[in-house]
Amino acid sequence: MIRIQHVHPDSLAADLGLVPGTELVSIDGRALEDFLDWEFLAADDRFVLLARFPDGESVEFDIERPEGLPLGVELEPPRVRRCANRCDFCFVDGNPSGMREALYVRDDDYRLSFRYGNFATLTNLKQKDVDRILEYRLSPLYVSVHATDPVVRRRLLRNPRAPAIVPQLRQFAEAGIECHTQIVLQPGVNDGPVLEASLEDLYGIGSPVLSVSVVPVGLTEFSKHHLVREPTVGECRDAVALLERFAARARRERGYHWAYGADELYLRADVALPAEDRYDGFEQLENGVGAVRHLQRRVRQLDVDLRDVRIGILTGLAMGPLMPQVVDLLKVRTGASFDVIVVRNDLFGPSVTTAGLLPGRALLVALQDRPELDLALIPGEAVSDLGIFMDDLSLADIHDAAPMEVRPSIDFLDALEPHPSRT
Repeated sequence: MIRIQHVHPDSLAADLGLVPGTELVSIDGRALEDFLDWEFLAADDRFVLLARFPDGESVEFDIERPEGLPLGVELEPPRVRRCANRCDFCFVDGNPSGMREALYVRDDDYRLSFRYGNFATLTNLKQKDVDRILEYRLSPLYVSVHATDPVVRRRLLRNPRAPAIVPQLRQFAEAGIECHTQIVLQPGVNDGPVLEASLEDLYGIGSPVLSVSVVPVGLTEFSKHHLVREPTVGECRDAVALLERFAARARRERGYHWAYGADELYLRADVALPAEDRYDGFEQLENGVGAVRHLQRRVRQLDVDLRDVRIGILTGLAMGPLMPQVVDLLKVRTGASFDVIVVRNDLFGPSVTTAGLLPGRALLVALQDRPELDLALIPGEAVSDLGIFMDDLSLADIHDAAPMEVRPSIDFLDALEPHPSRT
């Protein structure tokens, strides 16, 4: 069942009299299950919509509209499909107690994989889900593979019913559906020969597997340390060397590098990050692949005079050692002075080093002793769309308490124009 959350004024939906809370029942007699049905079935220029208003009245609309004209409705958020796996490295299990309920939801939803690029394991697909993926040609999908060996994968997922992933991907590939894939590296389980075999299997599926990334497992103080450990420097170096070999092969045979390591993999391996052109189109940026090189690219687009402005850049332990590569370029492009402030994660523990998981209170504590700053840039990834941090502190709380102007930033370009004003 899907319902309308918001109707845009002066829209076709408003002219029809649709209101928030209206249930969208069917289009041309076909029941609407979720936003996918709505988006694909309502894409026609003419269709019959059955709607049920909040008062229970059902009305059938014969809709005809000019090509490309949106109806003007926003739907209520879908009910997220839960994950049937129990991975030892599951980050949800690494959350401390007492946080808001939504942070304990294990999602594994192919619809969100298509819509938002969330990685899904595809282990909970029913035949009707497969049929919908094929009918609607949901491409690309983002798939957590972890290992192509079915036995190893079931162990990693702690799911004895997990289907073999290679036949699934081959079925989608044959239908023209592409995917990006990831492997979370759990040392002693899916590294070494298992990793090499997984890369070979994925490459063998062909061009519909657009990319593969390898991300070192990340643990919090609350994770299952008796079951899983983080990789050593040597293990990360071995993974980097393997990825580089596959990348060189793909570059020769397909014209792009295909296999990528997360920045953190190179950092843990104590190996220099690849050059910018190694990341091709930065297709797995959200997975921490090429973050530094992408930032450098974005900074080169800056053209703003910020002389005499002192700016603090707050980041996590992972990006701290890498940030000077970005800051040097920032100084050239803006004329400002920059202080990198590395913040320890006191919510999940120091082993969680990504800036996107820094709690608001840790950021605020770091800012309170820096009144000399004119502007502070905090990680935009750490703030939800509603302006809330992992620890429920709000961005408004930061603004009220910090002794300087504070701006969330993803890539600096989004926060350094227009000019910040001195306070």
